[in-house]
Amino acid sequence: MGDEAMIADETMIAAETLSDGVTVLTLNRPQSANALTLPMVAKFRETIARLNADVGVRVVVLAAQGKAFCAGLDLKEVLMGEDAPEGPIENMELQERFSGLMREVAEARFPVVAAIEGAAVGAGMGLAVGADIRVAGPGARFLNGAVRIGLSAGECGISYHLPRLIGSGRAAEVMLTGRPVDAAEAHAIGLVTTLTEAGGALDAAIAVARQIAENSPYAIKHTKQVMRANIDAPSLGAAIELENHVQCLALGTDDFREACAAFAEKRKPRFVGR
Repeated sequence: MGDEAMIADETMIAAETLSDGVTVLTLNRPQSANALTLPMVAKFRETIARLNADVGVRVVVLAAQGKAFCAGLDLKEVLMGEDAPEGPIENMELQERFSGLMREVAEARFPVVAAIEGAAVGAGMGLAVGADIRVAGPGARFLNGAVRIGLSAGECGISYHLPRLIGSGRAAEVMLTGRPVDAAEAHAIGLVTTLTEAGGALDAAIAVARQIAENSPYAIKHTKQVMRANIDAPSLGAAIELENHVQCLALGTDDFREACAAFAEKRKPRFVGR
């Protein structure tokens, strides 16, 4: 890929900070259905790392320009271009770049609310299910058709996240057939939490993000981390042990004392992250 094309792709991830600790991270390559190239993935990962280091960011909304959320890997650019991988070692390096992005989204310090309009395909579906909350418009579609072209549908974290969202039996049927899941079905089976009118997913996702961001930074961060960790807890006792440690630390924060004072004084708390 030439330098000009690489620079152009690096601008196709946009971050806009709104008020109250909410940042909107937008895939901005609508002419290609927001299909991901390697420079886009690199820029995406850089942006996630930067937002992770910014204590002012409490929640991130993941959105996309155009009619599609994300068409997945740009096959033409990545697998058929001048820098296409050759052999199993380079193929693994490529896979690790894309899968690493999904892990960084899922394990980010802040909750991620995905606003999905149109198709979320392959790696795009991986991004969507890696988010903590999904809000979708009526035209949303979730598809991983890898199994139909001789590849595994277990990619980009889908084999981990999808069974935990919709159950292992239903996830197996979706992944093994390679069929799409439309917005209505996604809402019915719990893949998305909110179904909006056409074009309304972003506003609804921002509203959810702002509701989350009203809480203290410690509470937001550790609620996400405890929930993610305890999905795989080996026992109820292990889950409660983690909860107890996190809660005892919370009881000693300035923000908890502020919340108690605000409750007594019948006003909204003013959290400062301490």
